[in-house]
Amino acid sequence: MYLKDLPTPSVILDLDSFENNIKRFHDLAKNNGKEIWPMVKTHKSKEILKIQKDAGAKGVLCGTLDECEAASEIGFDSIMYAYPVSDSHAIDRVIELTKNNNFIIRIDDIKAAELISNQAKAAGVVINYTAIVDSGLHRFGIPKEKIVEFVKKANSYDGIKFVGISTHPGHVYSATKHSEVQKYVEDEINTITFVKNELEKNGIEYELLTSGSTPTFLEAVKSDSIGVFHPGNYIFLDAIQMSLGVATEEDCALRVLASVLSNPRDGEFITDAGAKCLGLDKGAHGNASIVGHGKVVGHEGVIIESLSEEVGKMKADEKAFEVSDRIQIIPNHSCSVANLTDYIYAHRGEKIERVIEVDVRGNSKKVEIS
Repeated sequence: MYLKDLPTPSVILDLDSFENNIKRFHDLAKNNGKEIWPMVKTHKSKEILKIQKDAGAKGVLCGTLDECEAASEIGFDSIMYAYPVSDSHAIDRVIELTKNNNFIIRIDDIKAAELISNQAKAAGVVINYTAIVDSGLHRFGIPKEKIVEFVKKANSYDGIKFVGISTHPGHVYSATKHSEVQKYVEDEINTITFVKNELEKNGIEYELLTSGSTPTFLEAVKSDSIGVFHPGNYIFLDAIQMSLGVATEEDCALRVLASVLSNPRDGEFITDAGAKCLGLDKGAHGNASIVGHGKVVGHEGVIIESLSEEVGKMKADEKAFEVSDRIQIIPNHSCSVANLTDYIYAHRGEKIERVIEVDVRGNSKKVEIS
């Protein structure tokens, strides 16, 4: 089967680019004596998770407890959950994961620490945690000056055990060009270095100093202060990474195969890839450097100016397309696109090699109603 045989829209994956991306990042980690525990929310696929494991990933970072459980099923031992939990049902799942894995939760709230600890104690387990430090994103995270105070408080709870520090320099996605990325790398490194020194000064032992985002990884990996990195988007890359100088068009492995449906007015074309395929994402902190809703491969001047649910409107030179032309679109944010499909068609050149299931998305653990 070949790309020409696929219906449109379809989500496709260029295996050569995909494999090169994995090799590039994992080799860089290995050469700098670091580990990659990739963020699973990018792809939500057990098959891709196995590929990352084979590439040397000894642990993972997960965006949902479903992802944590999937990682456990396929044999990862070190599994980190990116967020705190406060709901008793979620804590029960954390407890089960702790029984079978080196499971690590992230915490930045003392009440959450108490709730998790109390339920863990009742179940006879101790749950490992890293304290989240804010390196500039201002989402989760304790100010770096207050980490020692937080850890000392949290360490009074017997059901949890401090194993280190984690951060996410996600504010890098507010950068508008490559030259701005270094500032966020410095935020990331300086924050972890400050906290590392404070822990050591106060005699607080730790095992892990973890951080990461795809744009900052390429420089931050050289730092002596961070041991484990959590890039996610690196396997696919996308138009946002292109805007930050992290990727070229050729590096962007995940694309949407679409058709041109109509040319209703001069300079305007309609495609069958809409918001339910491409997403409306312009990055976590969308900015003016992201123009339109993706990049049409081979048509630099084309702007996907708006998306309805099932179709998109493209602004282009009147001779850019013919109705029935098939196009490939690099999404702004490939993580969103992967979450909007059940299957990804993996190809090498024009030939489809296999179909990858996106099998850990949504609430994949159905609650049985009695």
